[in-house]
Amino acid sequence: MRLLTTSTVLAVGGLVQQGQAQLYDKVIQTQYGPVKGFEYFDQSTLEKYFNVSTSNVAAFLGIPFAADTGYQNRWKAPQPREPWNETLNATDFGPGCPPSARDSPSYSEDCLSLNIWTNAATANASLPVLVWNQGSDETSNKTWWYGGGMALKDVIFVTFNRRDDAFGYLAHPDLNAESLATNGHNASGNYGILDHLEVLKWVQKNIANFGGDPTKVTVAGQSFGSSQAYHAVNSDLFKGYFRGAIAQSGIRYPYDTLLAGLATSYVNMSTALKNGVNYTQSHNVSTIAELRTLSTDEILQGSSDRVGNESIYWITALSAGYPLKFKPVLDGYAIPMRYIDELHAGPANDVPLITGNTRDESGAEVSASYTVAEYKEYCAIKYGNLSTEYFSLYPAGDNTTTASAAWRQAATDTSLISSWAFGTEWVKSASSPFYTYYWDHAPPSQDQGAFHQSEIMYAMNALYANADTYAFTDYDYYLGKIMSDYWANFVKTLDPNDDGTGSSGNLTQWSPNDGTAQTVMHVGDGFGATKIADSEKVTLIMEYFAQQSPY
Repeated sequence: MRLLTTSTVLAVGGLVQQGQAQLYDKVIQTQYGPVKGFEYFDQSTLEKYFNVSTSNVAAFLGIPFAADTGYQNRWKAPQPREPWNETLNATDFGPGCPPSARDSPSYSEDCLSLNIWTNAATANASLPVLVWNQGSDETSNKTWWYGGGMALKDVIFVTFNRRDDAFGYLAHPDLNAESLATNGHNASGNYGILDHLEVLKWVQKNIANFGGDPTKVTVAGQSFGSSQAYHAVNSDLFKGYFRGAIAQSGIRYPYDTLLAGLATSYVNMSTALKNGVNYTQSHNVSTIAELRTLSTDEILQGSSDRVGNESIYWITALSAGYPLKFKPVLDGYAIPMRYIDELHAGPANDVPLITGNTRDESGAEVSASYTVAEYKEYCAIKYGNLSTEYFSLYPAGDNTTTASAAWRQAATDTSLISSWAFGTEWVKSASSPFYTYYWDHAPPSQDQGAFHQSEIMYAMNALYANADTYAFTDYDYYLGKIMSDYWANFVKTLDPNDDGTGSSGNLTQWSPNDGTAQTVMHVGDGFGATKIADSEKVTLIMEYFAQQSPY
């Protein structure tokens, strides 16, 4: 098997008998022009990883869904693409949006393209659709979220490129005035969110031609992509474009201080405008019109800046690193209200929702190492008047190993309690179920444990595309099947337990948050309801949350 890169695709095999219909043999019409994909799997890949010899899976890569975002189209909602008449051979990913060079050897502001994997034999298959958002400054071309495995489960998988950093989230008084004049909203700074919305609009208009059902769309993402799914849940702009959401490593209780530095956070408009004006001046210009004349490389300067090391509170007590300067803006338009207000009022889009965290993220990373003195100092800063109780429940021990283990355990417990607490509030104002998971499996061939993003390739049924990197065992492949069954079931029925036939098969029952039980779904090195933490620790962390100002 040859893995997809920006210049290669999986080998094409002639596996299917003549006369059977496949979409990779056909030219598909889209709103901007015709496209032609290719047969995604070769026979050896299918037999080795999926125990089948044929499939209908077709891939369509690099389909533009909007115009070039450079120069005069910078810091605008996605603009219509110029139509094309000749068939576009959709066989390669489009360039990533800047500054995504870490995942792609090239980037361009002409980057708004999407990719489709479909197992539909005909255009009238009416399969459900999963639209995936990757993390910040990443591209749609990454093996963790290649969509062929999910397509084999009869879920159409869509990935896309999105603007990030200053390209996607610059706010400025000039942009507010421009928005007020064109659409009546004194707002700016959320162009990356509008990119996601444009993809969903494209899916509504076009996915039926690829065998999809536009009424059965689930939005999903991880890390910063998780926040994209969450923003969709909370925004009237997204109403009618999806029916379910999956937010991996993202949703946390609004009183959780860790939100300040995580991808799910936002900034208020006054801060965003200040950052935007400073960014503009740093480029020796004073207006957005002038910024729109600068080159991509010039715009990249300062685009991904983070809030500086203003205090130990930001970098250690919160365990979140330096927050990005350019990130979603609380503008009253794309993001209509604070998380806490939305949680109390009920979501703008009351849809079933999955969220969860991995064991070794958000301060619980395996690499976290603190001396006993550092541990006591940092935790005393964080917990203040609750420190005595905290140290009794998470004692430092007498060396770096025990202190670091206590730090990581507290971070893991906080993640579990935070997502559980959100779900407990969710069920008070929303009618749709809220499912929470806890992932603890460490992929092989690495030493970072159950790291941030480690569950993605399992949930997306994408181990086949990552087998050259990780020495997967039989259990990994078993786990990948179970995890992707939960995710595919949710896309099909809005219930991770139901595959559409009313059966959960061999899956362990995953119950939604009922507002009382202090449990979440354990997935990874075991399955089933698990306690979020000992009751004394839950009480402590909830008391800590109660002393904070909410997002």
